[in-house]
Amino acid sequence: MKSEDISFEGGPLDGRVLPVLLGPTGHPPKTYRVPVPDPSGGPDTVLVYRREPRAHPGKLGMTRGWKYVYDPEGRKGDRLRWPWSKPGTTP
Repeated sequence: MKSEDISFEGGPLDGRVLPVLLGPTGHPPKTYRVPVPDPSGGPDTVLVYRREPRAHPGKLGMTRGWKYVYDPEGRKGDRLRWPWSKPGTTP
């Protein structure tokens, strides 16, 4: 499998560059979840990072790489959406 070094912005992983496995399309996953164990033995904390383009597209409109940006709310937006599905409700 191919991997790509991707930078992280914000949160505890700010400034780090980690290798991330690429999917069958050659893109990294849209969300990157990092489980952090609780030292007191409680439930794990999950840090959520969202994929964004690293730079503005060039002349051809193609993305020049990706970066992950910290999402403190950790939205649940990974559900598959079909055109005939009902829109999701937001609280």
